[in-house]
Amino acid sequence: MLSIAHSRRRRRRLEWSVLALVLLALVAWLSTPESLGRVNHLVQDAGLRLVSRAPHPDIVLVAIDDPSIAAIGRWPWRRALHAELITRISAQNPHVIGMDVLFNEADLDYPEDDLLLTDAIRRSGRVVLPVLRRGYGPTGNATDLPWPAFAQAAADLGHVHVAPDGDGVVRSLYLREGPAAAPWHHFSMALQCVAQARQSGAAPCPRPAALAADAGPWERTDRALIAYAGGPSQFTTYSYIDVLRGAVPPDAFRGKYVLVGAAASGLGDMFATPVSQQSRLMPGVEVVAHVLDARLLDEQIVPASRTLNTLFNLVPVAAALLALLLIGPLAALLTSAALAVGTLVLSVCLPWWAGLQFAPAAALLGLVLAYPLWSWRRLSAAAHFLRLEMENLQRQGLSMRLRRRPGDSADFLERRINAVERASRQLRDLHHFVSESLQQLPSPSLVCDPEGQILLANRAAREHLGGGAEAPLQGQSVVDLLADLVHAGSRLPLVTLEHLQQRSMLEHSEGTDAQGRSLLVQCKPFTDLANAGWLLTLVDLTDMRRALQQRDQAMHFISHDIRAPNASILTLLEMQRAYPGRMADDELLRRIERYAHASLGMAESFVQLASAQAQEYRMAPIDLVALLAETTDDLWALARDKQVDVRTIASPDAALCLGDQALLRRALANVINNAIKFSPEGGVVQCAIAERGPHWVVSVRDQGPGIAPELQDKLFTPYQRLHDRSHPAVQGVGLGLALVATVVQRHGGSLEVDSDTGLGAEFRLVLPRSDHGPEGNGG
Repeated sequence: MLSIAHSRRRRRRLEWSVLALVLLALVAWLSTPESLGRVNHLVQDAGLRLVSRAPHPDIVLVAIDDPSIAAIGRWPWRRALHAELITRISAQNPHVIGMDVLFNEADLDYPEDDLLLTDAIRRSGRVVLPVLRRGYGPTGNATDLPWPAFAQAAADLGHVHVAPDGDGVVRSLYLREGPAAAPWHHFSMALQCVAQARQSGAAPCPRPAALAADAGPWERTDRALIAYAGGPSQFTTYSYIDVLRGAVPPDAFRGKYVLVGAAASGLGDMFATPVSQQSRLMPGVEVVAHVLDARLLDEQIVPASRTLNTLFNLVPVAAALLALLLIGPLAALLTSAALAVGTLVLSVCLPWWAGLQFAPAAALLGLVLAYPLWSWRRLSAAAHFLRLEMENLQRQGLSMRLRRRPGDSADFLERRINAVERASRQLRDLHHFVSESLQQLPSPSLVCDPEGQILLANRAAREHLGGGAEAPLQGQSVVDLLADLVHAGSRLPLVTLEHLQQRSMLEHSEGTDAQGRSLLVQCKPFTDLANAGWLLTLVDLTDMRRALQQRDQAMHFISHDIRAPNASILTLLEMQRAYPGRMADDELLRRIERYAHASLGMAESFVQLASAQAQEYRMAPIDLVALLAETTDDLWALARDKQVDVRTIASPDAALCLGDQALLRRALANVINNAIKFSPEGGVVQCAIAERGPHWVVSVRDQGPGIAPELQDKLFTPYQRLHDRSHPAVQGVGLGLALVATVVQRHGGSLEVDSDTGLGAEFRLVLPRSDHGPEGNGG
């Protein structure tokens, strides 16, 4: 059985290893951003849309929009209007003005407008103009620069190109583009440079010298992702015509980064972006504003390296595979779903938390594939296992139908499950039969595995171990439950985990438990029965051992204690015959009478104790107050002879109890009798009855020699006399308190003692209360 289970476990781990290796290799191969690009872009774009931020408040747009074209006329406009716009904006002292309008040729129709625009740009000293690449073919490597007069008057130049992905969406740009010898930085960088130079009073921003139209191949470097602040229309925007008319606040541009560009439909400078909503395109000037916004707020997003991206995709897939191997199907499914959600959340949030953009599509694909693939393998293994088990059960004699019957389901797995269910029903019936048979055994019986875990327990075992007839014991440790069962001589536990595991339990061993019971433990190992381990049977020998002990005590009593007075009587008679007249007849008779009374008292005490231990009690309602009064009256003569005063110092009007009146009176008389015998002349014996919860407490306190604490555990043992040396004149054989303890315990109560050497002793009889009154006066 163990080898089969080990082989099955090894095959399962091998299949998991192969699946994990193949799936992780696939994920690693697809972890590049170029693979599964559409899915990666879908997740990344969703993150940009979900995690938006407030735009920089110092960025303002002046839009060449539809109302402006409707008011001014068809585009392009005269450059005198642009000169007026720059003059009006510059009058409010902005940080920088970015004119995202290409002025690459002279205006032949209105040459004076070029002079006006040049003068406005020069006087402003904060205007940045764009640079464009002319054409994209093999020969399209020339640069479209602003007209030389404008370029010389501008504070700086910068390119305004973006880098659309394969789906046409603008997600990134190159910070430097242009001829390899002297590339241009991006328009946003030029704006930032001019603003910083004006604020700090530094030298103008450096820029490449004017280049010829065929200045070599165009190169692009320093690719960067655009950290969009949100969708279109995020920034404060004024219409071009409103600025010309002065219909803007007087400080609308003060200390601002002002960008002027086309936003009207039909001008062509529109782009699809990740944050575009409902297919709304974003003007190019607004894209520049988002780039500038990210630079001003130091919001930077860079693609994760290939190694980091591969690890990002492999870790959740590896965790899901481990979950499939180590935990149950539902938990593994929930874990895979949680890992997928976690991967998505990290993909959305990491660009803003750490500035890294990951491509999670490979991880999501791996998480989607892991559970179905592993479930398929486990389903196939389960079907194979069911087939083997059915064949094995059929060989062992169970009725199995492996062939398909009319009306059976067409699904092969369901057919096998149904067949195994029928076999399991037979096995359950067999198990029920064995369990019921075990329940009928009179002795506590336990079936446990080699580790001591209980598999079956009968009713007697549950009752013996103190849990009640219905308390379940399955799954508990037999070693823990029988920890108090120790060998009578060595005091070592009889049942240990080491003995169970090593199969070294003795077949028969005897010991005692914490309750003082003598138990015989019979152990039988199972050789090959579903790894059951052991059958333990407990045989209670307490009554037999107690009977043997009582027999030994009786033999000792008969052979020693009860023979001693009789032997003394015979000795006196022999001495009288041998030496007549030496002892007076009266003295002889008194001694014979004393020995005879002693012998008779011993025999009576022995009979009373045996009767208290064995006979059936006649339970009836009793008033303990009346019983105490009658008992003290019976002992009045003894107390008078001993010159001891017996007093009842406290008692209720009635103390109702259910018990055997004769035996309770004898027990109470024994306690008071002892108190009188051991009290000094002139002493006082105090009796009382008090209520303690559901019990009555009958107490008797004397002023005798007391009992040392180390001797108190022997008080209630038969034939134990603790004051032979201190009070040799007090007669007795040590059966009185043994009778008291027996009677009180059989009434469901307890006997307490409070004493110390030289301080007297107090005995307390604790008896259950009863709500039923006595039928008579207790007499």
